[in-house]
Amino acid sequence: MTHSADAVDTVSTTGAGVPLAGDVFAVRFSSTHRGARLARLLTAEQLDAWGVPYGSGPAEAAALVVAELTANAVVHGRVPGRDFEVRLTLDGGVLRIAVSDARGERLPVVTEVAEDGESGRGLHLVTALATAWGTEPRPPSGKTVRVGIPLLDRPATESGKRKR
Repeated sequence: MTHSADAVDTVSTTGAGVPLAGDVFAVRFSSTHRGARLARLLTAEQLDAWGVPYGSGPAEAAALVVAELTANAVVHGRVPGRDFEVRLTLDGGVLRIAVSDARGERLPVVTEVAEDGESGRGLHLVTALATAWGTEPRPPSGKTVRVGIPLLDRPATESGKRKR
């Protein structure tokens, strides 16, 4: 078990540079903005180790989704003294991301955002980048937000948007 102020517990990781179905990476982080930033950075590192290179579409999409979900875990899911967890799992051509926090009563909701609003766009980004996402209870009192990200670059359309 690894302990520090930010990364609390590395659960498991397998694989040697080639993404294989069933590879898992899971780490608990302190519920701080620094912990959320570290989660994003370690996600990029792990994907690169699995053969999903830095700067590729899937790596950037995954890092953005992890950044948004961990920021939400820190801002909306924080309970003093309790950590949040990020779990990455390779499932064929899809990266499964699960972010768990301690506040099960505060579920994420996609809301309308004012054009000049300064927040509230994170779940819109998650929705745009993911094949699907949802929330489930994490007993005794937390929740887990699960997201699927395709690992293959999707071709851009003429308008510059990616196909789904």
